[in-house]
Parts: sequence; C-alpha cells; structure tokens
Amino acid sequence: MKSAKEAVRDILEKLPDTASLDDIQYHIYVRQKIQKGLDAERQGAVISQEEAERRMARWLEK
Repeated sequence: MKSAKEAVRDILEKLPDTASLDDIQYHIYVRQKIQKGLDAERQGAVISQEEAERRMARWLEK
C-alpha cells in the first residue's frame, strides 16, 4: 500500500498545472472516501444493495 505522501504525489502528477487548491483538496477528499470504502469492505463492514434498499424504503415510509 502506498504512503499518504505517495498517494498525494500521484494525484498531483495527474492534475493539470492549472489545478486550484480547491481542485487538489477535492481530489484528495475523493481518494480518502474511496479508501475508506475499500477498507470497510475488507473488514466486512458493508451491507448489500438489497439491504440498503430495504432500509431506505423503511425510512421513506415514516
């Protein structure tokens, strides 16, 4: 697994030179969220699509 610095370097290399600080922050944020989801999946801390739909339907009925 890459270090945080390596991950940020990869992001910076892929962005155009005209990228703003907001653009950079956004891409780092998205990368963090993707990693968090992958980590949760590896730990088995996710629910199926069917379960999510069932929970949403129940919530919407209230």
